Amino acid sequence: MTSVLASLTRPVSALLAKLRIDPFIAAILVTVGIASLLPASGTTAAGFGIASKVAVGFLFFLYGARLSSQEAVEGMRHWRLHVTVLCATFVLFPLLGLATSFLSPGLLTTPLYTGLLFLCLLPSTVQSSIAFTSIAKGNVAAAICSASLSNLLGIVLTPLLVALLLSANGPGVSGSAVLDIVLQLLVPFIAGQLARRWIGGWVRRHSAPLKLVDRGSILLVVYTAFSEGMTEGIWHTLEIGPLLVLLAVCCVLLAVVLGVTGGGAKLLGFSRADRITIVFCGSKKSLASGLPMATVLFGHAEVGLIVLPLMLFHQIQLIVCAALARRYARTAPAELVAA
Repeated sequence: MTSVLASLTRPVSALLAKLRIDPFIAAILVTVGIASLLPASGTTAAGFGIASKVAVGFLFFLYGARLSSQEAVEGMRHWRLHVTVLCATFVLFPLLGLATSFLSPGLLTTPLYTGLLFLCLLPSTVQSSIAFTSIAKGNVAAAICSASLSNLLGIVLTPLLVALLLSANGPGVSGSAVLDIVLQLLVPFIAGQLARRWIGGWVRRHSAPLKLVDRGSILLVVYTAFSEGMTEGIWHTLEIGPLLVLLAVCCVLLAVVLGVTGGGAKLLGFSRADRITIVFCGSKKSLASGLPMATVLFGHAEVGLIVLPLMLFHQIQLIVCAALARRYARTAPAELVAA
């Protein structure tokens, strides 16, 4: 049976690799398609809503169990690099997001601009930042510490920035949403951190199946959110014009951040390896953290539109950064290539 499944999925995997499409994005798009054709409603939707809340809590429990806070604290010895990455993630990105406010509501609908600004407030990714830094022959140890620290701080900073910036530029967050953040995100994350001394080794040994679990949790969240959007008819408001504008803005946003992080790191005198780490850790936004956070922060039908900018940006950053990592690798010093 396993060999049959492998033979069936191999052509699909090969096609996705050839098209440079992230399989996880493909799975999300399939889930969106299912939610469009077979949206949950009534008591079924209520059941999915409860299940998605449990899934979000479990997801952040796993994040807490995986991330080594000790490693992140020890990594702060390279404080200049980490401060630079955090400034790109939580200062440069939000400023760029605010700078695009003139596009709404003329060129971008309010939900799409809210989603764009929300995208700019998220922490960096962990896996892809480390992977691209490794391919490019950058400072992998610093990337691990920096990406982990970004996610640790993002649990608190992202909701605070959403409350601060979106209250004046969108729906904002209510007091109940703040309580939901604490109960669904922060409490499970802290519980995972506390349980790490007992389950950390088990989590590391079973990283592959647990990865399926956390991605499955995110797909459940996506299905629930997009089903609600379908039943409320919110997707009928999406037009091709704003979607093309959003795509262009995401491309420009990534290009500006890549240019500023690369040029800024050089001006600050960082080594080649550290510059690579700053570029890849400072330019990423976490889809895995962003989707469940959006569900907690924006608990209404428009959450499907709000996460659309993040989904687009995630795919764009993977394609562009993969090409950039290979370019860095080709121009690496001979001793690094040999290593």
